[in-house]
Amino acid sequence: MEADSDAQMMLKVAAGDRKAFAVLFDRYHPSVARFALRFVGDRERAEELTQDIFVKLYRNAKGYKPTAKFKTFLFRVASNHCLNEVRRGEYRVEHTTASETEEDGGGLELAGGEGDRPDQALAGRELERAVGEALKGMSERERAAFTMCRFEGMAYRDIAEALEASEAAVKSLIHRATLAVARKVEELQAGPEPVRSRA
Repeated sequence: MEADSDAQMMLKVAAGDRKAFAVLFDRYHPSVARFALRFVGDRERAEELTQDIFVKLYRNAKGYKPTAKFKTFLFRVASNHCLNEVRRGEYRVEHTTASETEEDGGGLELAGGEGDRPDQALAGRELERAVGEALKGMSERERAAFTMCRFEGMAYRDIAEALEASEAAVKSLIHRATLAVARKVEELQAGPEPVRSRA
């Protein structure tokens, strides 16, 4: 299994193998960068966080124990770091628009796989905008759980381990986050409320 090979790779990192770390960095950098971007909404600050997360991973490699999937372990480090930074107030959450994030593949990726039809592309961008607005209003833990579930495809069990929470708590976080997204999509589809005349 790939997860097992990643765990073995991390054990090599713990033994001082820098090439193994480079492999893991190349493999997981895009996922961690997207995760950080959804926390701070600014590409430059997200990249700083991503670098911090991998530095922390490397420095603490000797303490790594393969008791969970490597990806779960990595996202525990990433979520703890992002949550701590956001709570510290150093990073203000400002979600970018879909057009700003899709330039280099950093978009929300909920509407991927659509053909070249302009109406489908527009619907995809509108959905991304609705998700971005919903993310902005979520609590940090809701945002973390929703991002790991919907964008990284992680199982509830793995998310629970990454967030050091129960599966029931994770299901509740994802449920609330999903409802928030649904509300934003409904608002978008309803369009702006008509302005009533005072006459």
